[in-house]
Amino acid sequence: MTDRPATASWRDLREFAGVDLTKSFVLSWHAEGDTLVIDIDLFLEPEHPFYETPRPAEQVCIRPARIEFPYCDALAKEGEEAGKLVDIAEELEHGAIADLAVVDEGRYALRGDFGTVFVIAERPVLRLAGS
Repeated sequence: MTDRPATASWRDLREFAGVDLTKSFVLSWHAEGDTLVIDIDLFLEPEHPFYETPRPAEQVCIRPARIEFPYCDALAKEGEEAGKLVDIAEELEHGAIADLAVVDEGRYALRGDFGTVFVIAERPVLRLAGS
């Protein structure tokens, strides 16, 4: 797909204000129609509106969430061919997120324990479970 340097970081996207993706974890990948859905355990920072003080047994505020890439036109793991959204999403592994970068208009690179995944889609949407 592309290996160009990023034009923006996830930190520059308003959808990700008050969260830290580098302390978050991908649980699964799947397609819902033409939308790529990534289920994650999301690290919330104190300035996030849904932040809650961690309970005594917890160290940080983690909430179930999903990152949705609507109108996903292409999905590929680094070094592999792009293919059907459903097939590729089901083959991707879970793991810690290292970075989400805007490579170009409508092109994103998500990097982590699962490798680097390139997505061509509309701007991502972050949804907390239950909100």
